[in-house]
Amino acid sequence: SGNIMDTLDDLPPGIGQYDDFHTIDWLRDIARDRMRHRHIVKKRQEGCWEKLKGAHDAWSGWVCVLLVGVAAGTCAGIIDIGATWMSDLKEGVCLEAFWFNREQCCWSGPSLNATSLDEFEECSQWWTWSHILSGSVSGAGSYIIGYLFYVVWALLFGLLAATLVRMFAPYACGSGVPEIKTILSGFIIRGYLGKWTLLIKSLGMMLSVSAGLSLGKEGPFVHVACCCGNIFSYLFPKYGRNEAKKREILSAASAAGVSVAFGAPIGGVLFSLEEVSYYFPLKTLWRSFFCALIAAFVLRSINPFGNDHLVMFSIDYNEPWSLLELFPFILIGALGGVFGKFFIKFNIMWCRYRKNSKLGNYPIFEVLAVTFITALLSYPNPYTRMNSSELIRLLVSRCGPDDDVELCDYHRNPNLTDPFKYSAVSGPSVNSAMWKLSLALIFKLIITVFTFGIKVPAGLFIPSMAVGAIVGRLIGVGFEQLVVNNPSTVLFSSMCVSPGKCIVTPGLYAMVGAAAALGGVTRMTVSLVVIMFELTGGLEYIVPMMAAAMTSKWVGDALGREGIYDAHIALNGYPYLDAKEEFTHTTIAADVMRPRRNDPPLAVITQDSMTVEEI
Repeated sequence: SGNIMDTLDDLPPGIGQYDDFHTIDWLRDIARDRMRHRHIVKKRQEGCWEKLKGAHDAWSGWVCVLLVGVAAGTCAGIIDIGATWMSDLKEGVCLEAFWFNREQCCWSGPSLNATSLDEFEECSQWWTWSHILSGSVSGAGSYIIGYLFYVVWALLFGLLAATLVRMFAPYACGSGVPEIKTILSGFIIRGYLGKWTLLIKSLGMMLSVSAGLSLGKEGPFVHVACCCGNIFSYLFPKYGRNEAKKREILSAASAAGVSVAFGAPIGGVLFSLEEVSYYFPLKTLWRSFFCALIAAFVLRSINPFGNDHLVMFSIDYNEPWSLLELFPFILIGALGGVFGKFFIKFNIMWCRYRKNSKLGNYPIFEVLAVTFITALLSYPNPYTRMNSSELIRLLVSRCGPDDDVELCDYHRNPNLTDPFKYSAVSGPSVNSAMWKLSLALIFKLIITVFTFGIKVPAGLFIPSMAVGAIVGRLIGVGFEQLVVNNPSTVLFSSMCVSPGKCIVTPGLYAMVGAAAALGGVTRMTVSLVVIMFELTGGLEYIVPMMAAAMTSKWVGDALGREGIYDAHIALNGYPYLDAKEEFTHTTIAADVMRPRRNDPPLAVITQDSMTVEEI
């Protein structure tokens, strides 16, 4: 074996020992690394230069994850800025500086005190397309021009994303998490984590999110970070030439991916541990922690959201919740599990149909068709026209004094000291908002099934969270009105300080709903709750989210065992041995041997001593 070890180490750089679509030999690679390590320790006694080389080898893992973290954070910052700018391009342009998105354009303009949405609408620098072309801001003509531009931009972005993927990097499509899981379990897909994939995936993410498709840019961040991890591991021969060691860097990189996607470093480490990683020694846990920390730090210094928050949906309330509210939370959790099961079932059915029918031969046409239908149907409804992330942010927020949106049209009691802390009877706009949200829910439910799996870079986190947040907000407002209209009932007395002062926060229900739906689709539990409370900053609400996540996993597992990623791995036929699967075989060797127990005995033919008749 000494000779084998030497020949393996003498391979020219860049030539791996494995072919494409082969599975790595974990034990052999780990043994090779041990041999290499022993060799370095032996050499250390020979002088200062060798000591230095030994030190470099010892800290190269930390340097590698440091570089990966910096790269992942930078990519994420660029992608976030590009995606918000291009999303706003569908509705208008900033005339002073066209590279500003709508929010920056309005902040930098003359109305610096603009805080509420109303002043945003009339901000002087931001020109909608209808304003530029027809000169009017309202009316049927300007609506049609706006509609037309929205659809045309969406189709342009969709076409560009699909063409880039088709021409330069076919591996950049989809979310990438099922493939990353497969690669981390020891499978080799050449070029899946290459520089072209990284470039096209980053561009394609911006384009497909800006096209208004019902998909998020969070899942693909894991793939982008793993591409960074793969590229940087080649700087260190310890990782570049050893596939098993490279998997440790990729585990850390996937943690950094979730960390920059949600601004949730600890959630990223737990996601890597619970969902994607296969071989996860303790050393990798520390490295993942460090990598996620660096990535979040870099993203925070780029500051893509412009609000000094890493967090997308930061909430500003910490109202207490009462025990009775656990019932609606658990109900929301169960609904999330049911949604997850149905989504997985129909999405896999559609993807299987795509693989086996002529549809699979026309990926660009399919992307354009889905984009066209999405844009056409989502423009009339303000809740589907806006970006999914903005929709979630709106749904989990609480109504404040300066919010002038439909969802906040309540008949407040002005005599209270802090009228916005307490629930009130809803006004007519809230009811119309409920109707629009219900339509948005039906639309998103159906369209996401057909969108996830088309040949553009697309994640699943945001759309499923949006579906859950809508359901949660609907249930939250319903429960709130139930309590406000019957404050003196024995059941609700715990929520009401006095008859006019009841506290039910609909935003909290939206948050719990988002966690439940995401848990139903991906079947995560621990990492899901940590990601959710890091994402919103709602430490008070860990217990409601835990209850919802657990219920959603139970209900989902009762209906069907696999999460969406495992289902896609099975659909694509990747060789993935799931450590979580249980095999219940009760057969023994005698049952499968030939001849079986009651068959005629085995006949033996010897070479020389038999006649033809005996044979």
